[in-house]
Amino acid sequence: MIRALVLALCGLATAATAQDTAEAALRAVQQLEAASISLQEAGSGRDRISALTETVQAYEAGMAAMRDGLRRAAIRERTLTRDLNTQSDEVAQLLGVLQRMGQAPTPLLLLHPSGPTGTARSGMMLADVTPGLQAKVDVLRAQLEEVAILRQLQGDALATLEQGLAGAQEARTALSEAVSDRTDLPRRFSDDPVKTALLLASTETLAAFASSLAEIEAETGAPPAPDATALKGQLALPVDGTVLRGFGDADAAGIERPGIVIATAPRALVTAPAAATIRYSGPLLDYGNVLILEPAQDVLWVLAGLAQVFGEIGQVLPEGAPVGLMGGDLSDAQAILTESRQGAASTRPESLYLEVRDGQGAVDPATWFAYD
Repeated sequence: MIRALVLALCGLATAATAQDTAEAALRAVQQLEAASISLQEAGSGRDRISALTETVQAYEAGMAAMRDGLRRAAIRERTLTRDLNTQSDEVAQLLGVLQRMGQAPTPLLLLHPSGPTGTARSGMMLADVTPGLQAKVDVLRAQLEEVAILRQLQGDALATLEQGLAGAQEARTALSEAVSDRTDLPRRFSDDPVKTALLLASTETLAAFASSLAEIEAETGAPPAPDATALKGQLALPVDGTVLRGFGDADAAGIERPGIVIATAPRALVTAPAAATIRYSGPLLDYGNVLILEPAQDVLWVLAGLAQVFGEIGQVLPEGAPVGLMGGDLSDAQAILTESRQGAASTRPESLYLEVRDGQGAVDPATWFAYD
């Protein structure tokens, strides 16, 4: 299913002269092929979750590249159409001259009113002009053919988009089910609903809640805590997206938060950037669904704004483990086509808030994560 999507995308990218889009498409299909092999060879629940995570990410990469390819193709088509329209008068004159020359008897074309000398001169002029006319005709023909190809590719994309959207949703559903059935993760803390409820009731700020969590000690005999400090500054963001607001930047309401806001696509998959312990999972204050991960002693990553959260308090997650899904409504195939034809870039209406706390204070996430 994704192969058909990417093959169609490669055609769009080639026609629209978007090499980077074609390369993104090829990476997506290679990623899915590797995930498919892993899924077939999965011998445990952990392996299956890892393969399904890769599958969802491959679909997301493929759909993003497909949107970009369609957008580029639409822009290229509009550019060519505009150029052709501006040349309409010149094209009409050119076609008229060629048509008249084609209808005139050959002997008449060789005669000139001023006699043999004039005929010779007109022949020389015609010999000079003809290559230019032919070159112009060739350019126009190539542009018309490219417009036809671009329109055909965009028209054929509907079925491929529908398949891609369906495949991505199936993979997300399978991943959610696999995560809910998972029983092989080690635990460092036990989930105490009463203690958590009391802690939430007495908490007025995220900072206070995080500080209280940091004071709770792991169980006796618990597995060692993960330590990702060696990866500081090198980690990828937990979700594919664009940083909208940096550390300490004010939002539209003038509120400054000690974290960053990442714009994501609807239903985007969120993963653990490194091995970490789940310290909290659920709604918190006005942040919506919140997941708090502990990748190292006295370090907490706060992820807020998820629609669905995976995992339980106390579990130790491996690097790359799925931790949740963003919210939002997925566009249907026709809406994506309409958006692309209007030249709009891929929309990212969802946002994930990421805050990093080291010790008792918030620090710039850039100290842990590499992003532009």
